Amino acid sequence: MRRSVTIVLLAGSMLATAPAWAQTAPATTPNDATQQTAPADAPTSSTPTAQDRSDEVVVLGTRRLDRTLTTSASPVDVIGAAELQSQPTANLIDSIKNIVPSFFVGQNTISDASSFVRSPSLRGLPGDEILVMLNGKRYNRSALVQVYTGGDTGLSFGAQAPDISAIPSIAINNLQVLRDGATAQYGSDAIGGVLNFSLRKDAGLELQGRYGQYYDGDGDARQIAGDVGFKLGERGFINVAGEYNDDLGTSRGHQPPEAYYFAAANPALATRIPNYPGPAQIWGSSPTHGYKAVVNAGYDLTANTQLYLFGNVAGNHTDESFNYRRPMAFAGVPIFNGTAQTTTNISRNGSYSPVYLTPCPTGNATCPAGGFVMDANTFSAATLYPAGFTPRFIGKTQEAYGTVGWKGKLENGLTFDLSGTLSRNSLQLSMYNSLSPSYGPQTQTSFQFGKFIQKEGDANLDLTYPLAVGFASPITLSGGAEYRKEIFQLTPGDLQSYGAGPYAVAQTLYSLTGPGVYTRTGASAAQSPGASGYAGTSPALTGSFNQQSEAGYLGAETDIVAALTVGVMGRYEHYSDFGSKAVGKANALFKATDWLSVRGTVGTGFHAPTPGQSHDAVVTTSFIAGNQVQQGTYPVDNAAALFYGSGPLKPEKSTNWGAGFVLTPARALTVTTDYYNIKVRDRIYLSQSFTVTAANVAANPALAAVGAGGTVQYFTNALDTLTRGVDVVASYRTTLSEAALNLTLAYNYNHSTVSRYNPAQVSAAQIVDIEHLAPNHRANAAASLSLHGLTINGRENYYGSWQDAVDYPGQKFGSRFTTDLDVSYTFMDHYTLTVGANDFFDTRPEKIAASTSNPIYQATQSLLDGSVYPRIGGPFGFNGGFYYARLRVKY
Repeated sequence: MRRSVTIVLLAGSMLATAPAWAQTAPATTPNDATQQTAPADAPTSSTPTAQDRSDEVVVLGTRRLDRTLTTSASPVDVIGAAELQSQPTANLIDSIKNIVPSFFVGQNTISDASSFVRSPSLRGLPGDEILVMLNGKRYNRSALVQVYTGGDTGLSFGAQAPDISAIPSIAINNLQVLRDGATAQYGSDAIGGVLNFSLRKDAGLELQGRYGQYYDGDGDARQIAGDVGFKLGERGFINVAGEYNDDLGTSRGHQPPEAYYFAAANPALATRIPNYPGPAQIWGSSPTHGYKAVVNAGYDLTANTQLYLFGNVAGNHTDESFNYRRPMAFAGVPIFNGTAQTTTNISRNGSYSPVYLTPCPTGNATCPAGGFVMDANTFSAATLYPAGFTPRFIGKTQEAYGTVGWKGKLENGLTFDLSGTLSRNSLQLSMYNSLSPSYGPQTQTSFQFGKFIQKEGDANLDLTYPLAVGFASPITLSGGAEYRKEIFQLTPGDLQSYGAGPYAVAQTLYSLTGPGVYTRTGASAAQSPGASGYAGTSPALTGSFNQQSEAGYLGAETDIVAALTVGVMGRYEHYSDFGSKAVGKANALFKATDWLSVRGTVGTGFHAPTPGQSHDAVVTTSFIAGNQVQQGTYPVDNAAALFYGSGPLKPEKSTNWGAGFVLTPARALTVTTDYYNIKVRDRIYLSQSFTVTAANVAANPALAAVGAGGTVQYFTNALDTLTRGVDVVASYRTTLSEAALNLTLAYNYNHSTVSRYNPAQVSAAQIVDIEHLAPNHRANAAASLSLHGLTINGRENYYGSWQDAVDYPGQKFGSRFTTDLDVSYTFMDHYTLTVGANDFFDTRPEKIAASTSNPIYQATQSLLDGSVYPRIGGPFGFNGGFYYARLRVKY
């Protein structure tokens, strides 16, 4: 019933969101002509404007400056500042996910460092096959390479993508999304498309404050944001924008069964269970706070040349709950395994195995040197954490990015843009409420794990020249060159964070059986090396690794006749580590009638392995059959990886083509439909996890860091994929009496298939996730009604069914609708108050179904770890409804 009411309201145009695809930008000035970005002085009002979408100027995917949404040969979407800022999220990634149907990112509840830097996907392709730009300049990668094994990284497993969350929404004039391969135009990584964030340069003052909370009463979210812009006389501008957010955590799981049974068996210790009285292991969004800021400035040196600069700094702190370590075992625990009620046993965490501290007496023949006496003088995790422990994982990200450039236009029409960019991104990891089991009583309880650091330097020269040859428009000749250098660094962690302490090997035990006489009784369990939860980087794996590339490109675009636009582009790029590559692209648009245009593109592309993918070294904690083990990700040239058959990486290669049409039957109505086909060969991925045995450790000492029972994985060009899909975008604007009515629809069908893979390196479950982790069908339908300062907004979101076979084999999670509503009122000209709710009807994904691999525990109606909903959160998360209020002041 509630869904029917919402759809009727939307169909009746009484609810709305600000139009996602229709903020009109003014024409470029001469000094804008060489910067390949959208103009940055478009209106930023939160009140939608009923303007013709076909007038939207686009500069992404072209070197011409007279293209609009409906005359572009490549499909481009433009998302206005008002739409991005209207999203009640602190993370720009989540804002884009809510707006762009083909953009996907998981909630990532407990996924090691992948909770701190979430890697998105566009059209089913990984985050590092999407090029991100600020004002038309390449944005740097995050320092984190996505190596966590699970659905949380299923679409970006092994990717090293930019951290879009470091960009403040309030600083953006608009976001242009190129849904087309563009490696020939912009270089490596643009296989799946391009996101270009055009920064504001308007004068004035804007302040925003937002507070919100989830329906469950948690996740309090506070954000303050501001933007101030100044004109520098008649010749320049400077705009500074920033945001600060403080979001508390959420919890959507149940008490883990082991904590439930422990409390029942030990009521005196119940209050010492982590997070008491809440779940010992928290499934939800992690508490986070941080800042992000942008400066954008330009100054006209002459009437036709400009000096410009822009930069971005950000810092974020996240405190993540890890897995609960249970202090005791339980037998005969009732479960449902999907077919029958039965029982199972719960083992204790290995950290609670006793370490014996009394060495054999000196000179005793029955208790030789190196042995230990099996007596009451022991140490275990119970000494520090008698009711179990849940480590807290801390991630601190920092971003610094800056570009300076000089651009202009000569009297003969030649434009130039010379620029340089420097950037640095880092992720510092630490942990508290943990221990390093193999160090016994000498263990630390908090650890520094070291830093991942990514540095980049870019130098670019872009040129265009109009050549009149008698066609309907001059040929826009373009060319340029680029030099890039990337540096990936690993710094060491605390010794105990990665080291194998004195109890990392099994102890030989003896018991006193007579006066001075000892009898061997066996051996104790070896304790896991490194910190419980994560392992720092050892000095042997640290270092600084760099890669350089040089590139040149040439292109031409023109209207041969008024109805036919064509363009070609070629690019040659040379890498210090991977040799050379040449790629090309061609596109065309034919205006068949005044209201129908047909367009198509074809091209090739590539993505070169990053220094991070070639040299990343990480050891994380996994649980196999309830036991904690270490999982190591090693560079392909490391002894641990070579032992299991690693080999050199090579660049990914791609071919893509697409075709579509643009319908403009009326000035206020625009419909675009585009089909795409993307083939990626030698896709960079991570191998399966190889289990390490004691014999392996003896044969290769490099494996001691993970130890017997641990696992090893490495990067490989393991598979080929084919991605096919359709994008449909429609917008209609009109008036009802004096009210402005805007309607939009965006739909995406996307399906990836794995056409080649190595079964020794990629599992069947991973293939399912590549093909179905993101819904194959996704749609947004929105409406907006505005009158006399009052705007009523609403959007209905559709998410098709999806699967996470790595974590929940055999289960298909069903489709869902969610509804977003808000009402804004502008008063006294400068003040706008908004109240609203995302996921108005508190829709959640399906709960995890019982199976033999994931039985549901009868006492808690959850998995063993206390989770109820899929850990990735599904395509829209499992936190449920969120209500908020926002006050905006603009002068």
